[in-house]
Amino acid sequence: MRASRLIPIGLLYVMVAAGCTPTVAVKAPSEPITVNLNVKIEHEIRVKVDKDLENLFDDKEGIF
Repeated sequence: MRASRLIPIGLLYVMVAAGCTPTVAVKAPSEPITVNLNVKIEHEIRVKVDKDLENLFDDKEGIF
């Protein structure tokens, strides 16, 4: 093949290869991200006092 025929084929190959190259762009959003959450938190605290200890405090009122 002659060099004059290879140059256009080479250019065509480069153009096709450049056109098929995938491009991925990562860009930060211009506006802030808003997250709305509806969360319901319930908690229950149970305090159990030993009955003997409760009686001890009842017997000795004024200890504290």
